[in-house]
Amino acid sequence: MKLFYRALAGLLCAVVWGAAQALAERLTVTGEVIDSWCYLTEIMYPLGTAHHQCAIWCAAGGIPVGILDDRGKVYIILAFGDDQSSVASPAVLEIQSHGVTVEGDTFERDGMAYLMVDRLIDDEGIVNLSHEDYGIQP
Repeated sequence: MKLFYRALAGLLCAVVWGAAQALAERLTVTGEVIDSWCYLTEIMYPLGTAHHQCAIWCAAGGIPVGILDDRGKVYIILAFGDDQSSVASPAVLEIQSHGVTVEGDTFERDGMAYLMVDRLIDDEGIVNLSHEDYGIQP
C-alpha cells in the first residue's frame, strides 16, 4: 500500500509540475545574485563585496539564493543549470554577489517570483564595491 501512495504522490507531483511549466514565462533577468535571508531581513548590509563571504556561507547552508534585478524585484532561484537537485550547487556558490544576466522560466505566486535558470548569459563578477562604505560583513 505504501508503494501505491508513493507512486500516486509522484504522479501528482509530475502533473502539478507539468501544469506549472505550462504557466511559466520565459525571461532574461539582469541583476545581483543575493542571499535572500540577509536581503529580506536586513540583518546586515546584504549586497556586494561587503556581504560576499556571508552570501556564500548562507547559500552553502541552504538559504535560498535570489537575483535582485535592476528594478528592485527579487527572483528566488529554484534551479540553476543542469543541477536541478539543489540551489546550493557549486555553480550558484561561485556567482554569489556577482552581477549576472541569466535566462530561464519564471513563475509567480502570491507576490513571490521564482526562477528556474537554465542559462548563464553573462557574469560580470562582483561589481558592487560595498565594502568601501559598509566594511566587510562577517
